[in-house]
Amino acid sequence: MKNIRKGIALCTLGLILSGGAAVAAVAQDHDNHHYVRHEEWRKGAHIRDEDWRRGEAVDWRHYHLHQPPAGYEWRLIDGNYVMANSSTGIISLTVVAH
Repeated sequence: MKNIRKGIALCTLGLILSGGAAVAAVAQDHDNHHYVRHEEWRKGAHIRDEDWRRGEAVDWRHYHLHQPPAGYEWRLIDGNYVMANSSTGIISLTVVAH
């Protein structure tokens, strides 16, 4: 019985550790924290769908950002916080992440 528990514990630990490696690999593939200047991202401009989709949704409260109006959300893209309308892609505000 002791060997069975030990085997289950080792299998569980292996799954947890391999899952952590997979998460780290995904985070490296989609690193949006390196700053890239985007002159085209101005209030009223349209953000390209491919840029919007590769961005990470962020919790505005956690990052001390303004609450977005209904239909808008914040994304972290290329080291920039971008608030845009999630259906039209019209930008309301951009802030450089520090």
